[in-house]
Amino acid sequence: MTYSYGKKHGLSAQAKRLWAFFGIVMLVLTSVAVVYPQGYNTALDILHISGNGALYRNDQFHLGLDLQGGAHLVYEADTSRVFSDAGEAVDGVRDVIERRVNSFGVAEPLVQTTKVGDSWRIIVELAGVFDVNEAIQKIGETPLLEFKVQNNEPPRILTEQEKQQMDAYNADAKGRAQKILDSLRNGTVIFDDAVPQYSEDTTTVTIGGKLGYLFADDAQYASLVSAVENLQKDGIAPEAVVDTVGYHVVKLLDTRTEEKEVFASHLLICWQGLTTCAQSRTKEEAQAKINLLKAQATPENFSELAKENSDDLGSGPQGGVLGSFRKGAMVPAFENAVFNQSVGTISDVVESPFGYHLILKTDEKLVTAYQLAHILITTQSETDILGPQDEWQNTDLTGKHLRRAVLEFNQTTGEPEVSIEFGSEGKKLFEDITDKNIGKPVAIFLDGIPISTPTVQQKIVGGKAVITGQFTVPEAKQLVQRLNTGALPVPITLVSQQTVGATLGSDSLAKSLQAGMLGILFVVLFMILYYRLSGILAVCSLGVYAVVLLALFKLIPITLTLAGIAGFILSLGMAVDANVLIFERIKEELRRGRSVDAAIDEGFVRAWPSIRDGNVSTLITCFILFTFTTSIVQGFAITLGIGVVVSMFSAIVITRIFMKLMVRVKAVNKPWLFGGKSSLEQT
Repeated sequence: MTYSYGKKHGLSAQAKRLWAFFGIVMLVLTSVAVVYPQGYNTALDILHISGNGALYRNDQFHLGLDLQGGAHLVYEADTSRVFSDAGEAVDGVRDVIERRVNSFGVAEPLVQTTKVGDSWRIIVELAGVFDVNEAIQKIGETPLLEFKVQNNEPPRILTEQEKQQMDAYNADAKGRAQKILDSLRNGTVIFDDAVPQYSEDTTTVTIGGKLGYLFADDAQYASLVSAVENLQKDGIAPEAVVDTVGYHVVKLLDTRTEEKEVFASHLLICWQGLTTCAQSRTKEEAQAKINLLKAQATPENFSELAKENSDDLGSGPQGGVLGSFRKGAMVPAFENAVFNQSVGTISDVVESPFGYHLILKTDEKLVTAYQLAHILITTQSETDILGPQDEWQNTDLTGKHLRRAVLEFNQTTGEPEVSIEFGSEGKKLFEDITDKNIGKPVAIFLDGIPISTPTVQQKIVGGKAVITGQFTVPEAKQLVQRLNTGALPVPITLVSQQTVGATLGSDSLAKSLQAGMLGILFVVLFMILYYRLSGILAVCSLGVYAVVLLALFKLIPITLTLAGIAGFILSLGMAVDANVLIFERIKEELRRGRSVDAAIDEGFVRAWPSIRDGNVSTLITCFILFTFTTSIVQGFAITLGIGVVVSMFSAIVITRIFMKLMVRVKAVNKPWLFGGKSSLEQT
């Protein structure tokens, strides 16, 4: 006798379709959250699961030059003096321009090179940049190559006027904090209303000033906890708490007993081979020694044993004292032992990645967590006035002294490295810098950004040096390119400039969307009127297709241009075309007398080759357009290509699931609803 376990325990076809439908619903909800984050964020607020804003989304569409407006510049590179690889030299110019346009704060700058006949051109598109003259000026500047040393100069002292201004500002801050405190005491204002009105803490002002649950030993907020730890719930600290940030008016919202905190000392014996061990003993020798110490150890002599024997260079000289700690601070083996032993006892030998331990547990207590909210009135410090101390200090050595940079390979290790050579004046400057900074880093800055910080090993004479930094070959090649193009040896000339106004861009976007929506409306009406229930299901499937595709445009992200929107709308038409092919095949099967369920299965099978061949042909075309054309056509190709892939999924998978679910409903399992003839027409 045989048994069919698959049929007994497996899901039925209808159950699988229901699970697939549930998956489609989740896909749609996720896509809607990406496409319309405002609605998603509102839903989180209503359900009280926003996590203080941590779960909010703020995905934005990336708009191209023709929709957002901006500047379009075309430069021509003079490669007549380049005797090696002109294309590589032009790529170096592109690299320089990319770094310069990034300093504008442009969201999606586009810098690309192209060859027109014998000429090399660099195309620069800066969406959202309307001062074209400033853009031209910055792009045309010579890139700045600098060599800097560590800045060990002390910061300057405040002037008397600056001191007076700082003192006056801080006195005013103290007065404002005291005024808020007085208003809270006499009931003129309540704390929740005072936070958005007065607090200058931008991270907590929108959540009622809440700082969360804090412990008394919290490094940042210890003074705030200390001010309220003896208060009752909803109590306000009697005085404003001052720290390096400013004055805090603090409220205690809640307290709760959290976890154990233990006080312990330990004695460590390690062996050779462990990462942090400087001893030469073997593991067996270490085990013998720790066992001997275990036999000798008592709570009274533990401190002396640790001082004399512990290999922990940090705690050993202090008698092995570790202070207090909570769970998560130590490695698991150590933590399990100390939290499970009694106060005043010495543990058995514990093995951890650091060696063998004996642990003396000296105390244990439960820790209280305090939920605080605060109103912050900021003060000024010397750093606020002077600004942060610059880590690097300029030298007289710059890119004008660099003769050349060359990619080489270390003869011993085979690692790629960059060899640099200076001119006559640069040789002397470089020799002086390296002589004064042996053992210290010398940073190489390009356009204000450090690209390498090698450490000086010895005084370097002759004006030659090697930059090592565990480079890959592409990284080293890029560094050479950046150094050699620092002086922009390939001149560039502006041959074309164009500015697209923001109004024109927004008008183009509005008209494109209007035309697209009108076209979609006509398609929807046609599908419903001509294909009846099948048309309604196709419209639902197209809705899923549209929201998923728009979500992908945000997540990848895709920079949307007018051509890109055209590609999106064309892909929508291809999705409709796939549905039309399927529905026509279903109608043919219904006319042959098949049941609705069988006609749907056969219709999808017969339509698939045509859909596949048409879409693959389109994808090949998209690949060619994306590979060999300009950015405008590339935008069309990539949106069309992604749209075609998603449209196949919507037509073959989503539409089919919808139709197979509907045929199980007797009220709509009618051939005429799926494009076949009614019973009256058949008679």
